[in-house]
Parts: sequence; C-alpha cells; structure tokens
Amino acid sequence: MRIAVLANLKKNAPTWDGMAADQWDDLDSPKTTNALVAALRSAGHEAEFVEASILPPWSMIDRLQAFRPDLCFNIAESHFGDGREAQVPAVLEMLRLPYTGSKVLTLALALDKPMTKRVLMYHGLPTPEFQVFESPDEPIDIDLVDARGELRFPMFVKPSREGTSMGVSAESIVRTVAELRVQVARQLRLYNQPILCEHFIEGRELTIGMVGNLSPTAARRINERAGGCSTEGITFLAPLEVDLGAYDESEAGLYTNYMKTDLADDFHYFCPAQLDPAMQQQLFELAAAVFCVTDCKDVARVDFRLDRYNDNKPYILEINPLPGLNPGYSDLCIQAHASGWTYEQLINTIADLAAERQQIGIHAPSAS
Repeated sequence: MRIAVLANLKKNAPTWDGMAADQWDDLDSPKTTNALVAALRSAGHEAEFVEASILPPWSMIDRLQAFRPDLCFNIAESHFGDGREAQVPAVLEMLRLPYTGSKVLTLALALDKPMTKRVLMYHGLPTPEFQVFESPDEPIDIDLVDARGELRFPMFVKPSREGTSMGVSAESIVRTVAELRVQVARQLRLYNQPILCEHFIEGRELTIGMVGNLSPTAARRINERAGGCSTEGITFLAPLEVDLGAYDESEAGLYTNYMKTDLADDFHYFCPAQLDPAMQQQLFELAAAVFCVTDCKDVARVDFRLDRYNDNKPYILEINPLPGLNPGYSDLCIQAHASGWTYEQLINTIADLAAERQQIGIHAPSAS
C-alpha cells in the first residue's frame, strides 16, 4: 500500500508570548515519524511523512492529492479547538481517504475528559466522581463536600482537554476548598479551557493497551453486564504499571507531565505488571468495554487507578485512542515489546487492521 504518515511535529507548532510551557508536549518528534515510516517500509509499503496541517507551508491537502495514498496512518493531534484531534480525520473523510484508528466522533469525545466520563457513567463503568469548573468561584457539588462545606476526599485537578498529563503535578492534588479554587484559577489561566476536578484515587496506576476491533457480537454484549464486556476481536498487550515509588516525593505518587517529558528516557515501570489473573481479566474486560462504548477502532490505551482504600477497585481514568508511538518510551510500544512484538509488528498490525476494516483491496504481507 501507499501510506501517508500524518502527524504534527512539535518543532512546527505555533508559539506566542505567555503560552504554557507544556503547550505542545503531546505533539511528536521526527524520531517518531521516521520510525513509523521505516516500520511501514519494512513491510513493503511505500510510506511518506506529511505534516498534518492544511495551512501553508505544509498544505496537507495538496500533498495528499499528489501522493494519492491508499491509507493514512494518523497520529495527528492538531493545534487548536475543543475537538482538535478530530480535525485531520474530518478532512480525510471529506477527501474520501481511509485512515488508521478511531473516527471523528470518538476522537472528539475522548479528548473531552468530562464528556467521556459521562458516557462511562451512563454505561455503569467505574470512573471517579467529578465536577467541571469554568470559573474558580463556582459552587461545589453537594456530593463532593461534607457537612462543614469542606471536600469529602482529596480531589485531582487537571485540564479537561489535554494529553501527556499536561497540567498534572503535585499541586494537582487538593484537599481543601481553598486549594481547589486556587488550582482551578491557575489552570484556567494557563490552559483557557474548562477544568476537571475528580476524586483522587490513591493507589497503583496501570494502563492497558490493545489492538484489534470488537466483533459485532462482542460489542452488543456491553449492555448485558455493566462493568465489562466480551473481549472477542481484541488483542491485549502486556499491562504496564508505572513504578511510582521510583520517583522523588515531589511527584506525589502521580504520573506527571514532568515524568512523561523530562524523565521520559528514564521511565520506571513494571511490564508485565504483577496482577492476579482475576484482576487482569477484570481490567481487560473493562478496557474492552471502554473501547466499545466510545467506538474505538484498531488501537487504544485505557488508563486505570486501583483504589488501595477500597479493595483495589479499578477506576477508569481515561481512554487514549491516539496513543503515543515513540519506539523508545511510549507506553504502548513498551507494552508491545513486553508482549514479544517488534515495533514493526505493532505498527503494521495497526495498518493491516485499518485496511481490513475498511476493505482496502491492496494488502502488503502481514508483519505478524
């Protein structure tokens, strides 16, 4: 196949005075895009990187029309807007070009953490209690405060539409109403978007990566039992646990933005995570359920916390339908390696799944 790799490089992103230091931390590096192109070429595909911007000098539409890809390998995050991760797929659909991964609605939904949590709650899937703030002085929901008007439990404050743990630091954990309002005001100023405040779940942090597509029968079963679903059609990669104890106390037991960026090359983790079979199966079923109700395609990663004060009950933090694919340190790539997969196998499996799902007629030999 002729495959265009679509991504946004951090070095090409716009800048302005006063922007947050971590504004573009979820964008990619040439190391990632070069690795993707090389992996696809190793399976016999003709692959080329295209900066995913319709603006000059990038002019993605012109480049795609000249290249005429059979498939686009999409990891584009885009730059602005509430549904920015859905922008490039929307353009591809206008151009009638098939692409890997989830579709427009899923990408817009998953970027909006509060909306995703509402969908999870509707389906009875466990996610921490929360409130969204558009100003720091909004009344706090009665379910989140005690008789004295103070917080019932620690809360966790983060931007509602960012990735790579942007805005997440030790200061994100707040224990009083006053602390909550200070942190909400700070993040509103930095990120100019609604701020999500949710019950802070203290305990182990794990992520479940998966590739595949749920069969129609499996997808229907989500309504048969809340809290899980059939995993038919999904391949789960080795569960990864962040080794929170290996980091300085300044990180407050969190998987912070600093750990994901400045310390990315010295990432401490357990993979495969040590889980008893029942817990691992529960996490797999919950991850498949999230994959199902958000209508993910081909690949995704679901993040969990296990509540140490509630019999290690798993809580869903979020789903990432555009997981990082840096071969050196991205969670999904670490999980694939621990599962015995090469990087080339992971990337070409995603491409093959997308081609099969969309009935693209020309197939290169499978990397698996």
